[in-house]
Amino acid sequence: QFRLVQSGGGLVQAGGSLRLSCAASGRTFSSYYMGWFRQAPGKEREFVGAISRRGFSTDYADSVKGRFAISRDIAKNTVYLQMNSLKPEDTAIYYCAANGDLLSRSRYAYNYWGQGTQVTVSS
Repeated sequence: QFRLVQSGGGLVQAGGSLRLSCAASGRTFSSYYMGWFRQAPGKEREFVGAISRRGFSTDYADSVKGRFAISRDIAKNTVYLQMNSLKPEDTAIYYCAANGDLLSRSRYAYNYWGQGTQVTVSS
């Protein structure tokens, strides 16, 4: 079983920064592509960004490009989502996810999910 445990998140003012962490256990971390998704109340879960297995490639949604950055520390089995210049519309529950096949924007490609963490950006 591949387990993902998230930490970080919370309440921040607009323009501020937060970093989310997602620690993996149970399988070889570097075998998995990692993604971040978010879900706001009443909305579908949407793609935020993803990172390749060794961390050499990343992909971001247009809405966060230039403000968010994904990285991974293979030695620590952890993937990070650094969020800068946060906006109220970034308010959502954020999820990390893993899949062993490809760098994907589709939530349906991901087999394993973290528990989610709330990010609230006040104006």
